[in-house]
Amino acid sequence: TNLSPDHLDRHGGLGGYFAAKRRLFVEGGPDRAVIGVDEAEGRFLAGQLSEGAGDDRVIRVSVERKLEGPGWHVFARKGYLSEYRKARQVASLDLRAIRGLPGAHNHQNACAAYGALRALGLSPKIIEQGFETFQGLPHRSQIVGEKGGVVFVNDSKATNVEAAARALQAFDRIRWIVGGQMKDGGLAKLRPCADRVVKAYVIGRQAREVALEIAEIPHEVCETMAKAVATAASEAEAGDTVLLAPAAASFDQYDNFERRGEDFVAEVSKHL
Repeated sequence: TNLSPDHLDRHGGLGGYFAAKRRLFVEGGPDRAVIGVDEAEGRFLAGQLSEGAGDDRVIRVSVERKLEGPGWHVFARKGYLSEYRKARQVASLDLRAIRGLPGAHNHQNACAAYGALRALGLSPKIIEQGFETFQGLPHRSQIVGEKGGVVFVNDSKATNVEAAARALQAFDRIRWIVGGQMKDGGLAKLRPCADRVVKAYVIGRQAREVALEIAEIPHEVCETMAKAVATAASEAEAGDTVLLAPAAASFDQYDNFERRGEDFVAEVSKHL
């Protein structure tokens, strides 16, 4: 499970959200817990669950730095996953060539999955083979087509700014389809990703409001998915990625994010 500023109205703020997530670990007492420690909350939780630095019941994972110490660690730096236990390297594998795992956010997922599978007794080689055959999950950095060197990626699940930022950081030369039912806070946090975007294609009933927020990025107000995909596909060049990462909920035009992603896939199929 992850922790980001979402669903906060249900929990009375981030502190309440963290407390709800914490119960997954402290109630029922799992034999082992895989905890991401790139955020302060994860480091705090890992410390609470450990009985000392060498306690390997907690498997710490990171994609930001090399983890050190006598415990059980899994981390990925620059696309290379490493496993350390009792301060010794146990295994490593290269995630960069795995098509179904683009970007640091997927490398973080891979570290967590690797840690859980190692805790269950699977060998590093078997896990690596599983990663190599992984095609990605629907609506989550899902590669849905390729033509003329242009890749089409469905990340309709990126319903908030944090998820959209992770998707944008995974690719270069992006034709970005963005917009929908906006959430509190706007899109300001996505400005550091602007240099990766060749052009944005804005959809949704609030398309003109979204366009104002990303005014520094070349953009076009399309409103509908059909127009956004058609325009992006016609303008894209070899090496570009047409990415649906809306940074917004889907309810202005769709029943849910799955329906939005399915519409994207259907429109892409018309241009392959």
